[in-house]
Amino acid sequence: MLQPSELPSQARSRENGACMKPSSPKSIRGQYEARGVAPFYQAVREGRRAYRNPHEPQIHRALRMAVERWQPDLSRVLDLAAGTGEATRGILLLRESGHKIGVIEGADPYTAAAYTRRTERPAETWSFEQIAAGVLAGRKYSLIVCSYALHLLEGSRLPVVAQQLAVASSALLVLTPNRRPEIKAEWGWEECGRFAVDAVKTRFYRSIVE
Repeated sequence: MLQPSELPSQARSRENGACMKPSSPKSIRGQYEARGVAPFYQAVREGRRAYRNPHEPQIHRALRMAVERWQPDLSRVLDLAAGTGEATRGILLLRESGHKIGVIEGADPYTAAAYTRRTERPAETWSFEQIAAGVLAGRKYSLIVCSYALHLLEGSRLPVVAQQLAVASSALLVLTPNRRPEIKAEWGWEECGRFAVDAVKTRFYRSIVE
């Protein structure tokens, strides 16, 4: 999840114009539309609103397929914009099928405390703005997972954030509900493949930053 300054001024519900089906007011997208994205997550951070990604089972299936297909190194993983640990929990479930899981860290400016309560793992409060400014300098991850967050980042901020991630990690796994974001090679990443399952679009990248 993102800091208010990093979010679009309006939810992205009108990207397909009037042809889009109206959102349920109880859905996350419906609440974005009714209240705005930034106020929604501000309420989460202040404890005035509960948050749990309703697509957690689909996220778990997509993660399992991604790991089986691309076999990323899971020795040190950063769950970026981690929410309440949906991706972390999905990765940990892979132990049951024999995958070796190392250290997993979380980072979320709004739900770090909720992440720790649910996963019993530490979480930083880094925002994408802080990442763009270099907060990951000196850190190295084998994989960064970003689930249901990068599609909300303003396009003007995406190149710098992607470049910082390419320095900090050997690989990047992006799960998104739509076509965004499209990460370009000039930002330090080579796309290795993509697939969609249960409406979750999943893309895997390798860093080309030396």
